[in-house]
Amino acid sequence: MNIIINGKACKTAGTTLGEIRSEYFPASDLAIVNTVLITDQDKKIEDGDRLYFFRKGTSPSEDEIEELIFSRQPFSTTEKLKKTCVGIAGAGGLGTVVAETLARACIGKIVVADFDIVEPSNLNRQRFLLSQIGMKKVLALAENIKKFNPFSEVVPVCRKVTSANCARIFSGCRVVAECFDDPANKAEIVFGLKKNLPGCSVVAASGLAGIGCGNEITTLKISDNFYVAGDMKSEVNDGSGLFASRVGIAASMQAHIIIRLILGEEK
Repeated sequence: MNIIINGKACKTAGTTLGEIRSEYFPASDLAIVNTVLITDQDKKIEDGDRLYFFRKGTSPSEDEIEELIFSRQPFSTTEKLKKTCVGIAGAGGLGTVVAETLARACIGKIVVADFDIVEPSNLNRQRFLLSQIGMKKVLALAENIKKFNPFSEVVPVCRKVTSANCARIFSGCRVVAECFDDPANKAEIVFGLKKNLPGCSVVAASGLAGIGCGNEITTLKISDNFYVAGDMKSEVNDGSGLFASRVGIAASMQAHIIIRLILGEEK
C-alpha cells in the first residue's frame, strides 16, 4: 500500500494505524490521519492516505515541520493557498489579525503595507509586543509571523497606501484586505483598487467599534469582487472605544472570506 507519512511517500504492508506506527514511528504518541487526530490504533488505513506521526513536546525535524504545521488542513487546500498572494492595506487591529490568520492558513505570499510605527495604545488589540514599540509596524508584523510560520513570505511595504500607488503595491495579489481606521482612507483605497486592479477582489471592514454584540458583525457582498465585514454602523470616533474581541471578529471574518475566495467557495 502507498501512503504519505509526514510528507514523504512510503510503502507499507501494514493495514492499521498501529501497525504503520510501529513500522515507521514507534516512539510517536500522536497521529493525524487525513486532518483528523486519531487515537484508535486499529484504525484502518487506505491506499493514498496522508498520515502524520509526532511525539508530544518534541520538535520535529526541519524537513517535517512544514507538513506537521498544516497537518490539520486538507493537503490539496493548503497547496492552493500556498500558491496565492494576498495584500493587506494597514497593519493595525484589523491588518495584524488578518495577516496572522492568513499565515496560519499557509497563504504563500502576504504583502502588508503601512507607514506607521508601533505605539503603546496599539497593544490592546494589535498583534505586537512591548519590545516592538517604536518599530515600523510592517517590520514588526513580519518578524512575528516568521516565528510561527517561516513558510509564508511576508513582504513589508513601509509606505502610505493611496489610490495612486495601490495598484503598484498590490500588483499580483489575488485579494486585498482593506484594514484602515479612517473612513476617508477606506474609501480612497477601495476606489483605487476597484479602478486600478479590477481583477483583484477587495475585502473591507466597516463598523467594529465598541463592545456591542458580536453577532451584529456580518459579511456582505457589495458587488462583484467587493465584500465588507462589520456591523456597518458603529464608529471609531464616537467614544465607544476599540476592543480586541470585537475588532478580532471582523478581522477574522475578513480573513475567512479571503480564504473562501481563493478556494472558490465564496460566490
